[in-house]
Amino acid sequence: MQAVRRWLHGEAIPSQDKLQVPAEWLNVEPQVLRFGEKTVRSVPAARKYWGEAIGYQERGGFEAFPALPSPQRKVLRLTFAKCHAKSNQGK
Repeated sequence: MQAVRRWLHGEAIPSQDKLQVPAEWLNVEPQVLRFGEKTVRSVPAARKYWGEAIGYQERGGFEAFPALPSPQRKVLRLTFAKCHAKSNQGK
């Protein structure tokens, strides 16, 4: 009971296996108890967006971005921001 009180007061986070029983009682996925319903729904929505919005070549570029040195990432960010600002000027 002490563990549940600590969970409810935000003093501790239960392990995933401990969330299984209350999740079954409440008829929800354990991830909903840990992260909240909004977060759990947003992950598939983000996947769906990226899956439809870009092709494999663009996705490869986005996946390679974090491996670039910091100066190169900065140049790309500035270039994208500049192109985005130009494309929004006519709207």
